[in-house]
Amino acid sequence: MVSIEKVSEQTGHLMLTIDGAVLTSSGDLENDERIANIVTNLISLTDKVDPKAFSSNEGFEKISIVYDDHCYIICLSNKKVHVVKKRLVDKSANTSISSQPLIDI
Repeated sequence: MVSIEKVSEQTGHLMLTIDGAVLTSSGDLENDERIANIVTNLISLTDKVDPKAFSSNEGFEKISIVYDDHCYIICLSNKKVHVVKKRLVDKSANTSISSQPLIDI
């Protein structure tokens, strides 16, 4: 298992309880209660996305929020929510990737 601190191009991480309390944090997300609240609210919205597509006992596995130069990857593991903020770099051109904001649930 890879330590969350060793994720490539990572600029910060949060580990939250299911209720949104910050357990650990580092980098750009260190003690970032605002992002913790946003993530917690986003997770609660996933229960209401489409009840026909997802049974009531299914939760999210991974949520990706992508911006031009960075992204947030949110996943649930061991009853903890892990959030990683990563810098997006086009390795072939050595420049930031330019794209439209995207949310992938």
